[in-house]
Amino acid sequence: MLDDTLKSQLAAYLERVALPIEIVASLGADSNSVEMRDLLQTIQSLRSDKISVAYDGQDARKPSFSLKRAGTDTSLRFAGLPLGHEFTSLVLALLWSGGHPPKVEPDVIEAIKGLDGDFNFEVYMSLSCHNCPDVVQALSLMAIFNPKVKTTVIEGGAFQDEVTSREIMAVPSIYLNGALFGNGRMLVEEIVAKLDTGAAHRDAEKLTAKAPYEVLIVGGGPAGAAAAVYAARKGIRTGVAAERFGGQTNDTMAIENYISVLETDGPKFATALEAQVRHYDVEIMNLQRADKLIPASEPGGLIEIQLANGGMLKSRSVILSTGARWRNVGVPGEDQYRNKGVAYCPHCDGPLFKGKDVSVIGGGNSGVEAAIDLAGLVKHVTLVEFAGQLKADAVLVRKLKSLPNVTIHTNAQTTEITGDGHKVNGLSYKDRATSEVHHVALEGVFVQIGLVPNTEWLKGTLELSKHGEIVVDARGQTSLPGVFAAGDVTTVPFKQIVIAAGDGAKAALSAFDYLIRSTPVLVPPLATEAVQEVAVAA
Repeated sequence: MLDDTLKSQLAAYLERVALPIEIVASLGADSNSVEMRDLLQTIQSLRSDKISVAYDGQDARKPSFSLKRAGTDTSLRFAGLPLGHEFTSLVLALLWSGGHPPKVEPDVIEAIKGLDGDFNFEVYMSLSCHNCPDVVQALSLMAIFNPKVKTTVIEGGAFQDEVTSREIMAVPSIYLNGALFGNGRMLVEEIVAKLDTGAAHRDAEKLTAKAPYEVLIVGGGPAGAAAAVYAARKGIRTGVAAERFGGQTNDTMAIENYISVLETDGPKFATALEAQVRHYDVEIMNLQRADKLIPASEPGGLIEIQLANGGMLKSRSVILSTGARWRNVGVPGEDQYRNKGVAYCPHCDGPLFKGKDVSVIGGGNSGVEAAIDLAGLVKHVTLVEFAGQLKADAVLVRKLKSLPNVTIHTNAQTTEITGDGHKVNGLSYKDRATSEVHHVALEGVFVQIGLVPNTEWLKGTLELSKHGEIVVDARGQTSLPGVFAAGDVTTVPFKQIVIAAGDGAKAALSAFDYLIRSTPVLVPPLATEAVQEVAVAA
């Protein structure tokens, strides 16, 4: 099952297993069970002194296997084969169970250990979903470090009957004690905070107590990361408050146009962004949503950012890089059937619609790419585009038109997403040339119609364009002194990763220039310590 290269890499990882691990498999006679046995035999053969495998499990889900550190009462189970994007999740579960420390802040581990109650999690994932590993790894970590947390990771393709009965049409889907807990990507900090109701208040108090920054960046996508690196390299106190570090790149499958990087995927790119920012000792405050910007009360004074949890951060300059999010169609049925047939990530949710009829709304690059991707999985794709022609690159349009199971409707206005009360059953659109309304029977609708800037919290505070973007000049300066902006949230044209990164660097340099020209005189932290040492010596 695993090639020699992968076996070699796995063997190297398993050398870090220090404590004995017990695996108990529940297998049937199907091909997936045969493959699971082969996988577990390979894992045991690579570290037989620390990993034992038994095949006498009686779990109702077959194939599946439990995994735990010997002598503990932890409960972690993988139902279906954890391959594809989830192979890393399996490796990490083995390492953590075997005593290798996770790369998680100590206070997060303590928060996990402090959870009290009965938490029985089931998470449904697909092997092609790039958002699923974060959830799988978070819940695996929680099960390993707290015996009151039980986690079962379920590969939807292997347990289609469960997916159908629970009407799961988007992954990851998380159930807690039998009830839906959440959909989509969630970090371990988010899950813990949702369970620990007092966590937000404690977090707010810690944030408010922090000393003022010289540069505070709001948003952690490519623009925010670049701004953080450039600011920190000036030797000044820099912080990043981000709702989700990596921003939209976390939801991007393939990145093939970032100069000097031939090809990567979004989650890897986001991880690399955060690693480089941390390399410069920038203080990252993740999972923090900004609610309000309070301008400085006097020239050169402190600007305040109020957070959703009630915390308050202060800084002498601020760089806004909150990015953008997928635009909604805004038609009846969209909200009602979100995650019940209405989806926004074809890479994540596409496999759930295998052999079914789906639609893609949007004829730009993202829409056409989504249609091409889905055409290889589903029975038929109907693409609906408002404009008179597709707006995607010519090479993509040619590829799309060559596919036999794709129908294209241009000059078509989506008017409604229909359903049976439980899930999507179709889409209605109006022919803009004839005003005739058509209905297409479908089981899934993928919305790909562009982006909307995350600026609702800034309305009435600084100048925004008619599209809600932050108006900036050539230096990234906004209408407020000391407040700069960069990336997709601004009026800068062309929303691209490389452009956002360049904008972030420019905004940081502009902020530094603002600081050295404003009062009081800017003194880098190292210089401040040197002055204090001289004063003591004198």
